[in-house]
Amino acid sequence: MNLLPLLLVLAQQQPLAGLDPYITQAIKDWRVPGLAIVVVKDDSVVFMKGYGVRELGKPDPVTVHTRFGNMSTTKAFTAMLVAMLADSGRVAFDDPVTKYEPAVQFADPYVTREIAVRDLLTHRVGFGDPDYLWGTSGLDFATIAHRLRYVPTQTSFRSRFQYNNVTYALAGDVAARAAGTTWQALLHARILGPLGMTETVADASELRTAGITDVTAPHGIVRDTVRVLPAPLDGIDAIAPAGAILSTATDMAKWLRFLLDSGRVAGRRLVSAQNFAQLFRPQQIVQRPFYPTATLTHPHFQAYGLGWILQDYRGEFIAIHTGSIEGRSAIVGLIPDRRLGLAIFTNLDHSELRHALMYTVFDRFIGPAYAGGGHDWSAEMRVMYKRLADSTRAARQVQESKRITGTHPTLPLDRYTGTYADSLFGTATLGMSDGRLTLQAGTAKGQLEHWQYDVFRVTWQDPFWDPTYVTFGIDPDGSVGEVRVVEGDQVYRRVK
Repeated sequence: MNLLPLLLVLAQQQPLAGLDPYITQAIKDWRVPGLAIVVVKDDSVVFMKGYGVRELGKPDPVTVHTRFGNMSTTKAFTAMLVAMLADSGRVAFDDPVTKYEPAVQFADPYVTREIAVRDLLTHRVGFGDPDYLWGTSGLDFATIAHRLRYVPTQTSFRSRFQYNNVTYALAGDVAARAAGTTWQALLHARILGPLGMTETVADASELRTAGITDVTAPHGIVRDTVRVLPAPLDGIDAIAPAGAILSTATDMAKWLRFLLDSGRVAGRRLVSAQNFAQLFRPQQIVQRPFYPTATLTHPHFQAYGLGWILQDYRGEFIAIHTGSIEGRSAIVGLIPDRRLGLAIFTNLDHSELRHALMYTVFDRFIGPAYAGGGHDWSAEMRVMYKRLADSTRAARQVQESKRITGTHPTLPLDRYTGTYADSLFGTATLGMSDGRLTLQAGTAKGQLEHWQYDVFRVTWQDPFWDPTYVTFGIDPDGSVGEVRVVEGDQVYRRVK
C-alpha cells in the first residue's frame, strides 16, 4: 500500500506538526541562547513561541513578549511610512530629496541635484554604507547627514545596489520633515498605534524611558564560545529609521497580519493599494546574491523593493528582509500570494538559523520539495555557513602568515602619539599606556601591537571584533603625518 498520498494530505492539513521539537533541536545545534518566532497564515497566528533565555547565565526566559532588536527589518516600517505620506500628498517617491533636506549634499553635485526619495529607499545612491559614520562614531544624525558630502562615490548613480543604512535613515528623516514631526512620533501615529503594537518601541531611548527590562542581551561566538557582548542597545539610535525598532513576537504578528492584508487592519485601509504595491514591486536589481543561502535555494531573480528583498522560491514570489547588529539577528519573510508570513528573532550575532527556519516553514506550506520529504534546512545551512566561516578563517591565517618578522617601527613609539583628524572620519587619538600605543576613534578603543615596519595590529576592547591593521605615513620632515586603516577607507591626518 502506497502511504505517500495520505502523508502528503496530512502534511498539508497540519503543516507545522513537529515544528516545535525541530526548533528546539536546531537552537541547540546552532548554539542560540534565545529565540522567538511567530507564523501567520490567513490572518491567524498559527504558531508563536519563545525559546531559551534572554541572557546566558541568567534564568529569565524568552517569551512571546520579550523585546528583541528588529535591526534592518525596521526599514520596511520606514518605507511604509513614506507610502502612507504619499497617499496624502505630503511626499512623493520621486520627489527630490533636497525638497525636504535642503542642506544635504553628496560628493557628486549631479547626485545632490537628482537624488530622489525612491533612491534612498532602494540602496542605489552610488556608494555602500558608510558605517564608520554611525557604528562607533558617537555622532548624532545631523552630523552624519552633513558628512555625506565627503563620502566618495564608488559607482555611477543608480547603477548598482549597494546596501546603505545612512541613506535609509535619511529617507526616514525626509518622512519626518514632510509630516512636521519626528520619525519616532510618526511611527507611533501611523503604524504602531493603529495596529495596536503596544509592546514595540521606536528606539532604545524609548525602551529606557519606559523602564522595560524584558529585553534580550546580545551574544556572539568568541573563540568558539558563546559570550554576552558589550554591544550597546542604543548603537543604532542615531540612524533609527534604518534599524532601531525593538519589538516582540506578539506585536510582529500584528505587523504580519497588516502586511498580508495589503495594508489593512480590521478591514480599514491605512495605505492605498497603489502605494502598498510599490513596496513589493522590484525597484532595483540586486546584481549578486544578497544572502549566501541563494547557493542552496537557487532563486532565479533577486531585486530590492522598498524595504524588502524580493525573489522567488520554488515557484513562489517571496519578500524577505534580515536584520543584524552586533549580537542580535532577525528575519521577516512573506509569501504574499499564500497570505503566509513569519518573523524570527534571536539574541546571537548573525545566527543564520533564521534563514533555515524561514525556509522550513515555507516548505511546510508549499509542500515537500520532493517525495522524500524535503530539505533539512537547519542541517544543510549549518554545513554551508561553517564552510564559509572556515574559508574566512583560513584566508585570515594566510594573510597573517605573510607577516615579515624582524622589522621595527621607523620612530620611537611616543612619536606616533597625537591627534589625527579628517572631515569625513572624525578624530582618532593615539596615546600610550604601559609602554604600548592605544587608539580611540569615536567610542571604539583598542591597543596596538607592532606588526611589521610601520604597520600595527589593533586589538579592540570588544572581544567580538576582529583585529584591525593600521599603518602610519611618515612626512618628509621625519614626523608621523597620517594614520590609515589597512583595507579600509579611513585616513586621518595629524593635527598640528
